[in-house]
Amino acid sequence: MSDTLKITLIQTSLHWEDISANLQMFSQKIFSIKVETDLILLPEMFSTGFSMNAAALAEDMTGSAMQWMKKTTAEKNCVITGSIIAKEGTKFYNRLIWMRADGSYEQYDKRHLFRLADEGHTYTPGNKKIYTEIKGWKILPLVCYDLRFPVWSRRTKQDDYDLLLYVANWPERRNHAWKQLLVARAIENQSYVAGLNRIRNDGNDFYHAGDSTVIDFKGEHISKIKPNEEGTETITLHKPPLNDFRKTFAFIEDADEFKIS
Repeated sequence: MSDTLKITLIQTSLHWEDISANLQMFSQKIFSIKVETDLILLPEMFSTGFSMNAAALAEDMTGSAMQWMKKTTAEKNCVITGSIIAKEGTKFYNRLIWMRADGSYEQYDKRHLFRLADEGHTYTPGNKKIYTEIKGWKILPLVCYDLRFPVWSRRTKQDDYDLLLYVANWPERRNHAWKQLLVARAIENQSYVAGLNRIRNDGNDFYHAGDSTVIDFKGEHISKIKPNEEGTETITLHKPPLNDFRKTFAFIEDADEFKIS
């Protein structure tokens, strides 16, 4: 158990549909981090960009992105998370990988597939969340469009967590929603929230401003990373003030009970 958790956001552009170039780029950025960290966040589809070309780009769970994650986490002695294009049989998934330093991992298949990009025509949606843990901190990792659906991330007495995070490829043209919804998720769940987004144009010429951030349980930004710029930032989260706030304002006790089928 630890009163603190150090998380690192890497806000960057991506090499369109070039797995090797992206893995090399992230290696350079990760090994330039000089401070200790417990968790490193990478964008949605960090090895390819947000592509619907799954047939050409998808990898199984022994592919180069997975091997790179295992090697990098072992050398940095931390957890790395981000999503990749994964395949199982004839199905493709936008799959978040939660890779630990010992090579063990968990996976979450993005549930809400982005209708405007026809993501659901290419990828199969997931139906199960994962709740992970680092140093006694409970964490719920989700992916991009999931942000628009608060029931999926709702903190309850049964499904409790300390940090909610989203890895994303969220276009700048809808960044107002990105910024407002991240704050809303923090306030309604009385939780730390981290949102990690890419920057610059993708292969479809959609521009991304980044707007990556970390928000505390009161809805206040505690990150200094700047939009539209390459940036790496490590932030220390503190559990005692989180616990005190939840005890003083015990809103979860009045929350509605529900089940997701």
